[in-house]
Amino acid sequence: MVAAGRFTRVSGRRPPGWIAAALALFMASPAAAEATLYRGEYALSFLGLTLARANFDSRIDSQTYAIEGSVKSAGLGAIFDDTKGTLSAVGRFSGKATRPELFRADYVSGKRASIVDIRFADGNVTKVTTVPPLKKRGKDWIPLGPADLMAVADPIASTLVQADSLGEVCNGTIKMFDSELRADLALTYVSKGKVSVQGYEGDTITCRMHFKPVSGYRTTKRALDYLKNKSRIMVAFAPLGKTGIYAPIHATVSTQIGTITVAARRFEALQ
Repeated sequence: MVAAGRFTRVSGRRPPGWIAAALALFMASPAAAEATLYRGEYALSFLGLTLARANFDSRIDSQTYAIEGSVKSAGLGAIFDDTKGTLSAVGRFSGKATRPELFRADYVSGKRASIVDIRFADGNVTKVTTVPPLKKRGKDWIPLGPADLMAVADPIASTLVQADSLGEVCNGTIKMFDSELRADLALTYVSKGKVSVQGYEGDTITCRMHFKPVSGYRTTKRALDYLKNKSRIMVAFAPLGKTGIYAPIHATVSTQIGTITVAARRFEALQ
């Protein structure tokens, strides 16, 4: 248990890189039996070419969330990295914090299957299961410490912000854990705007997301160094009804080879 300075891990491998990057930014819509059902449909593109699509059916109210989603490579993405999978997440909101209870991702990339399963108690990681086993790490690896796994959010929970108003969304830092990497995602205000997609037409707020790896990574990994020191990550949030919860509706991430865009094509309350 994390409270005792330990957690249970069953080793494995993380999902493919470009899929993980998209999921770290976009898991919109969530919770209780009486909560509103939201449907989100997103496309990930690079240089104007669609590489992946993701769909989410979720229930959310001001206290809890439950999310079921799927992601699949498309277009050129299907040629170079044929990946498809499902995701699920359950948790609650406490104060201004998102407290996950479980996160699970099941992927097939080519013929290789992968599983990521994270369990929480009071927002602290208690068990991580990843299949297949992780490879042995070298001397350049920054290991996870007990404190790194306390009061953290999984890749879905890290996209949900609870705030009293749109103007307060870009305050604070999200402590994200994806089963191996622990990173801080600090939000700062950029601008307000409007958007029109299927199911939503209204106000948005754009935050710059500053990425800082904390542990669970290699110090020699150039992609992470670029994300930390050079990348511009811009995320536009929109409200989920009157819940006081805000989720991403558009994002751009500059990388060493170009800019990745994730955009909602549907952001709709169904009931």
